[in-house]
Amino acid sequence: MKLRKVTAAAAAALVLSITATACGGDGDKDNEGTGSGGGDKIKIGIKYDQPGLGLKEPDGSFSGFDVDVATYVAKELGYEPNEIEWVETKSADRENALSRGDVKFIVATYSITDERKQKVDFAGPYLLAHQDLLVKKDSDITEATDLNGKKLCSVTGSTSAQNVKNDFAPKAQLRTYSTYSECIAGLQSGSVDALTTDDSILAGYAAQDEYKGKFKLAGLKLSNENYGIGVKKGDTETLNKINDALEKMVADKSWEKAVNENFGPAGYKHEPAPKIGNIVK
Repeated sequence: MKLRKVTAAAAAALVLSITATACGGDGDKDNEGTGSGGGDKIKIGIKYDQPGLGLKEPDGSFSGFDVDVATYVAKELGYEPNEIEWVETKSADRENALSRGDVKFIVATYSITDERKQKVDFAGPYLLAHQDLLVKKDSDITEATDLNGKKLCSVTGSTSAQNVKNDFAPKAQLRTYSTYSECIAGLQSGSVDALTTDDSILAGYAAQDEYKGKFKLAGLKLSNENYGIGVKKGDTETLNKINDALEKMVADKSWEKAVNENFGPAGYKHEPAPKIGNIVK
């Protein structure tokens, strides 16, 4: 009888312990924001197809500057790398992914604009990029006006190439492909003379092993692209924590290290780390 009482007491204690863990466990971690009421993982939106920024490798791992920034931020929010669930968020679906709660935040070459700020909130910026040109290493193209009579490539649906034609080189011959990889292949074969988009994206492609030493950035600043981390509109708590994490990443030199590792092989002359809230027009 005494044995049964001790066992019952122990069982009751175990139930209380489990209940407390379920209710209060991971108290230092943010709610993952996936609409499931929290858990052991955090869902973060990234690109899957941008070398140097957000790329899903053949072995299923992920690499790039955006991935490094997101991993650092998640760590500051209380999540280890193995507790991150990467979610592909294509450009057209980023706002919806946040509003639906599919992800906690998005780090995906997400330029801060007044229009987008009506739908989501932005931490950062964490990188100031510019529209630029990627050309062959021995190319004589040094200015946008040099593109007159030359073949300029960008992806279908992008306004980058058209902007160059409208503003700088009206006689440029535009070539559009479905992916930047096709433009890179065209640049390598000589079927196009230059590729245009954000310099960070161009540097990521040029830094791939098969292209190292073959291309160069023209170093033009045809636009300002302030990359921010998107969070659900009104989620001020997460926004402030991410901003704190970004400031720490810059202060402890992790930001500079990530830039050099991901873009260095392309000779990318990056801007200094932007100050939080400083949007360059």
